[in-house]
Amino acid sequence: MASSNRLGVVKAELIEQYRRGSKDTGSPEVQVALLSERINYLTEHLKLHGKDYASRRGLIMMVNKRRRLLDYLSRRAPERYREIVDRLSLRK
Repeated sequence: MASSNRLGVVKAELIEQYRRGSKDTGSPEVQVALLSERINYLTEHLKLHGKDYASRRGLIMMVNKRRRLLDYLSRRAPERYREIVDRLSLRK
């Protein structure tokens, strides 16, 4: 149960860092930050558990979803896109 509480704290901190307004929890920036955190966690998990194919599939779906969100942001607001890519140190 302690690990789920830690995840909630990490999620709240990420939302606080990347939100655009006082009540923002769903902007593309927040979603990309949350997905990036989960992607990093699953990447480490898969280094230890190489045959966990269900988690690998979830990881691939998360990477694709993050890519689609970043593509959307690059079309709609290029300056916001560049900022989030720099803040998260993503390749692009």
